[in-house]
Amino acid sequence: MSGGKGCCGICKIVGLLVGIGALNWGLVAIFQLDLVAKLLGDMTTAAKVVYTLIGIAGLIKLVSLVKACPCCSGKSCETKS
Repeated sequence: MSGGKGCCGICKIVGLLVGIGALNWGLVAIFQLDLVAKLLGDMTTAAKVVYTLIGIAGLIKLVSLVKACPCCSGKSCETKS
């Protein structure tokens, strides 16, 4: 799952969510600003859903370090051996 142009939709969504999570943590570290909480409220149901989706995307991205996305196997996304 490289997140490039030729990847499947799932890979692109995972990459987007991981990027959003990384940006949010960067904002927390530098400016003490949790953008998700600011936009959706502190630990509201909507914020919890976003945090959960970002967490799942992070796990998928970690797994992709050793195993290719099943949707992309043999296609243009990087395959891991």
